[in-house]
Amino acid sequence: MQAPPYLDSLNEAQKQAVLHTSGPVMIIAGAGSGKTRVLTYRIAHLIRQEIPAYNILALTFTNKAAKEMQARIMEICGSEARNLWMGTFHSVFAKILRIEADRLNYPSSFTIYDTDDSKSLIKAIIKEMQLDDKIYKPNIIYNRISNAKNNLITAEAYASASDLVSYDFKSGRPKFIEIYRAYANRCFKAGAMDFDDLLMNTDKLFRMHPDVLLKYQHKFKYIMVDEYQDTNICQYSIIKRLAAAHENICVVGDDAQSIYSFRGATIQNILNFQRDYRDASIFKLEQNYRSTQTIVGAAGHIIAKNKDQLEKEVWTSNEEGEKIRIIRAVTDNEEGRLVVQSIFEQRMKSQESYGSFVILYRTNYQSRSFEEALRKLSIPYRIYGGTSFYQRKEVKDLIAYLRLVVNPNDEAALKRIINYPARKIGNSTLDKIILTSNQGNTSLWEVVKNVAQFPLIGRSAAHVQRFSLMMQSFMSMKDAHNAYDLASHVAKQTGLLKFLHEDKTTEGISKYENLVELLNGIKEFTEDDTSELSKDLSTYLQEISLLTDADKKEDNETPKVSLMTIHSSKGLEYPFVYIVGLEENLFPSQMALNSRAELEEERRLFYVAITRAEKKLNLSFATSRFRFGSLLSCEPSRFIDEIDNQFLELQPIKSSSHQPSALNKGFGNNKSLISSLQKTGKVTSQFSKRPIDINFKAGDTSNIDSGDQVEHNRFGKGKVILLEGEGNARKVKVLFEEVGEKTLVLSFAKLRIISS
Repeated sequence: MQAPPYLDSLNEAQKQAVLHTSGPVMIIAGAGSGKTRVLTYRIAHLIRQEIPAYNILALTFTNKAAKEMQARIMEICGSEARNLWMGTFHSVFAKILRIEADRLNYPSSFTIYDTDDSKSLIKAIIKEMQLDDKIYKPNIIYNRISNAKNNLITAEAYASASDLVSYDFKSGRPKFIEIYRAYANRCFKAGAMDFDDLLMNTDKLFRMHPDVLLKYQHKFKYIMVDEYQDTNICQYSIIKRLAAAHENICVVGDDAQSIYSFRGATIQNILNFQRDYRDASIFKLEQNYRSTQTIVGAAGHIIAKNKDQLEKEVWTSNEEGEKIRIIRAVTDNEEGRLVVQSIFEQRMKSQESYGSFVILYRTNYQSRSFEEALRKLSIPYRIYGGTSFYQRKEVKDLIAYLRLVVNPNDEAALKRIINYPARKIGNSTLDKIILTSNQGNTSLWEVVKNVAQFPLIGRSAAHVQRFSLMMQSFMSMKDAHNAYDLASHVAKQTGLLKFLHEDKTTEGISKYENLVELLNGIKEFTEDDTSELSKDLSTYLQEISLLTDADKKEDNETPKVSLMTIHSSKGLEYPFVYIVGLEENLFPSQMALNSRAELEEERRLFYVAITRAEKKLNLSFATSRFRFGSLLSCEPSRFIDEIDNQFLELQPIKSSSHQPSALNKGFGNNKSLISSLQKTGKVTSQFSKRPIDINFKAGDTSNIDSGDQVEHNRFGKGKVILLEGEGNARKVKVLFEEVGEKTLVLSFAKLRIISS
């Protein structure tokens, strides 16, 4: 039999991983090593070996990845690929849970709560329990509940765990377990599952119903899991159970890119795979096709400092490429200016679009200085991970109506729209409905539907009844109409479209257009002939509820500089990468310095950031930064010291100070870099060609005043035109002869007064 042509595009390691289809397999895939191609061809190869596609389960972490892989498999294998069970953990398990919902006493049309829904419910419970929301912060409570579920700890199990209960007492939140229990009960009563429930309930289903587990064990004879290093305990438990019958399990991942412990992921799942499957075959994809030798080499030297890792040696046959450039700034604002100036210059030099550039930071708040600098130079940019289309208020409002049509017990949806647009059902009436519901241990909808039976509701009962009749009319149409026809009818009859159309402000017009765009999307869903999904409203709602950040539609009309957290960048690649804010207590984060394991995850995060770069990598840090209203001194990140100087440009860092002490402080062990600067004693400024003496001595500026003539090592001579601020935050604006106006923080400016 002739070898399939797709094998010709694989290197030897990739080919072996594709051809080895039986038994437990772990594919250790280094950054940029073509793991998606291997996973795609492996599935295609199984189908070509006459394994029915419906016997194959492939789990990914984004719907986008699943759809792209399935499309490629269809090109190779034809329509048989439609029968694959392929998608995210949440989408596949949601499908199983809808089929088996009655086993867990859920309706098959259960609602999937997103993060906002969950936090809103938690906030309501905290209020009803009359707890202080400054102590019981909804975000903290939500994250703790999520963490418990990811570790398969139910509310009942939590209450029995003395160490957890004791921790809550010591943390000043002894009522946490009561909130957790109430939250679980309210979700169940509403016929709703949050994202974590989709996992925990699947585990519960398989654990409590062996016949159901057996059914899916024999259905999924071949199991493949992408990004295995990102799985949590719950996902691990489900996969282990499903694979137990045949053990034809293949996991693909890279322990060096395990960066989601805050979401419950545990690196031990991939580190211990060989312990779980003693006869596992191991394949290592070590050739990097993405980055230059410089970038690959630097990344390898960094990650080698971690103790907990699987042995591998990533290499590339790509060109050596440019050295890594380090940008040193005095303040975070200057860091923004220098980075954006570098992007502007690099684009002019390389003639590539702005879409080839990305700025990566540790935390979202760091984007401000870069956004300001980008706007000043009129450079287009986009914030990755900003407000999703489906998280916009007007969009969520209509979706809430549609959710209530499909699942009348959906508490979050009902509370959101019962008085929107306004229909004289105020908060006091809603509070009475909630109280009646809790006292009778029934859903809010049952109270609303039978409002005449509850005298507590009072004079607003007539308005509630009109709302109830309207919703019941929508519900009666559910089975006879497709998603678009029903959604369009709901949007009109509720008054949502009319309400927004009458608002002629810029914001109102935008909201109306978003609602129309939502309806356009539903229309597209119902007319998609390439999908075999049902076109009903329930299926549509499930599809959009499981979208991940990576699945969001992007504006591709104009190439833009991307700004995002490093966590959001995983799986992406750019020709030119700027990793910013490389300072101690920022990156690595101060919260990650309590243990070796936490520091190693921060180092893996840095590794992920480095390996996003294809052609050129730039690193930046500031020696001072405003935090919580105060100007703080910053130490350069230890990660800069950990880069071997063979990978760095032997040039000065762009800085407002080049004194030897500052250089030593910034570069740690890179002595040859410091030495090369000290030999000449002079370096070239970014702003002019004037030589800079690294032995330049700053003077006493405590009595500096407007009109004084001053000199700066980089900017030359100038005149003070403005002084503002007090103490360490005092700033000086100087009109320099060579470079124009500059505003400097006086305590860091390194000026000397020539004449007063």
